[in-house]
Amino acid sequence: MHTETAAVFFCAGLIFWWALILGVWKWQAMVKSPDGCAHPYIDIAHRSALLYSFATGLIAVFVEFSGWPSGVNIAAATAIIVLFVVTIANYVRIGIQRSTDNQMRNPPPSMRFVLAALILGEIGGFTVLLAGFAAAQF
Repeated sequence: MHTETAAVFFCAGLIFWWALILGVWKWQAMVKSPDGCAHPYIDIAHRSALLYSFATGLIAVFVEFSGWPSGVNIAAATAIIVLFVVTIANYVRIGIQRSTDNQMRNPPPSMRFVLAALILGEIGGFTVLLAGFAAAQF
């Protein structure tokens, strides 16, 4: 396994570990809640961390089999992973603050920039890895 692949898999493990911890937080919130439900963003943080951990594992496979130089692969993977982590952290922040049950309701003007960065970073980063995979494997 290449070093950059191992690094991405390690990130997948860290995100999964974070998801497990968020699961404990979610469970505690459910137990304390009169309706048995955690705040929506505690639930969203837990679920997104679980999903992003497995997505990061998939990204590692594309890093391993990409035909691009290591620097290109790690840059693309890093962009995606950083955006995953920032997204989860934002959900955690909202869950702690309990400031909303829908962050898209009355979003700040900067939300357009944030969403554009997510779209470009995640889709763009994966497009680079997918193209590198295709170039090397076909």
